Formats: sequence, C-alpha cells, structure tokens
Amino acid sequence: MTYCLAAIVDDGLVFVSDSRTNAGIDQLGTFSKMHPFTDLPGRFFTLLSAGNLATTQAVIARLERDIRENAGTSLATVERMRDAALYIGGINREIQARYPEAERPKGFTPDADFIFGGQITGSAPALFHIYTAGNFYAPTVLAPFVQIGEQKYGKPILDRIITSKTSLETAARCGLVSMDSTMRSNASVGPPIELMIYRTGATVSPTHMVFEEGDPYLREVRRAWAENLRKAFDCLPPIELPQPTVRAVES
Repeated sequence: MTYCLAAIVDDGLVFVSDSRTNAGIDQLGTFSKMHPFTDLPGRFFTLLSAGNLATTQAVIARLERDIRENAGTSLATVERMRDAALYIGGINREIQARYPEAERPKGFTPDADFIFGGQITGSAPALFHIYTAGNFYAPTVLAPFVQIGEQKYGKPILDRIITSKTSLETAARCGLVSMDSTMRSNASVGPPIELMIYRTGATVSPTHMVFEEGDPYLREVRRAWAENLRKAFDCLPPIELPQPTVRAVES
C-alpha cells in the first residue's frame, strides 16, 4: 500500500509521499514514489505514484525516454498542464494494456494512479489526480488537495486545515501530519517520507526534503500532534449524563 498527497494553494504546490511498497511479517520494500522533473527549461513537474510497481516504473521510464529522445509529445513539449495530464494518462493505459485481463495471473492487477502537478511558464500552476483509466480531475477551491493510496486516515486534517489561502509552510506541515496519522493507523505506509515544496513562478529549484525513519523532526511532529490532540479532547464540553436513580426493591 502507499499514501501520497498534494495541495495547491495561492502560493504554490506541496507534495508528500511515503516510500513503502509492501509490508508483512518478513517482507518490507521501499521505493521512492516522488518523481520530479526539474531540469526542463521554463517548466516544473512532479509525479507521485501509487499502485502496481511495475506499471508505475514503466510509466516513469517512458516519460524520461520521450524527453531524452526528443519525442514529438513529451513533458518537454506539451503546451498546457492539462495536455500533460492527458499524455500521462494515455501512457498509463498503454502500459496496462500489455497485461490482457484474460492472461493475468490470479490476484495480479496492473492498475496505477498518479498525482501530477507543476507549472509551465506563462500559465498558472495546476494539480491533477490521474486515474487508472487514464482520465483525470483537478481539485476544487473547496478542497484544494488530492490523495492516492491509503487516504482515509489522513483526510480529516486536510479537510480542516487546507484552503487556497493556506501558506506553503502550513500546507507542508499539514501534509506531514496527514502522513503521520496514516502511518500510525496503517503499517503498510511508512518512511522515508518525501516532501516537495514549489513556489509559484519560482526561478530556483523547489525544496525537496527526505525524512528517514526516526528523523528528529518527524518524531517531534508526532509527539506535539498527539499531545495537543489530547489537550483539545480534554477541552471538549462534557456529556451531561442523567443522574442515577435509586429504586426500592421489595424483599
């Protein structure tokens, strides 16, 4: 399993991803699910991946090959962010088509989902969730974030905090708390945790941070969040229960 999220706010984009691909009593794998494309002149892209590892790696390899071989359509040539999302969705479908359903081993599925975001010079930043089927959608003003993978545990904090006016730093902290909440409730999501922060129109490289297991900052975030949740809970108004009554029982 995996968990990835991204938010789009007025100041830019924030991406957060874990690195766990499988979890069990005696099996644990880690692969980066954050794939930045930061060396394309006048454009910045980041792709987060979830689903079948073979499919996601094949999609990334194809994107990199198209850039390297100067293909007619690539992340280096698309004119709009939506064109880029459509292009990635098409590659995703093409890779999955290599595994006809009738020929798949029992329990095997090539499905893969992606979060794709970035900016092309001359246009505003954009963010999309690209589905297994290749279609995609952009987040709304009321919910300016997207998630893939094991999303239920980390969604409440995003719903309560993230708005279009949220600062990049706040959005980044919120993303890390969302990730920590997910890791606490689901052992199939785990570190290293990657964080990417992109400021709209930036002429310098985006901030890319990797938090290993046991990282002091992650430990402090976990401790502070748990402590303040308990304090908030203790401040809730108590439930007024009816007073117990005594009923006489005949002997």
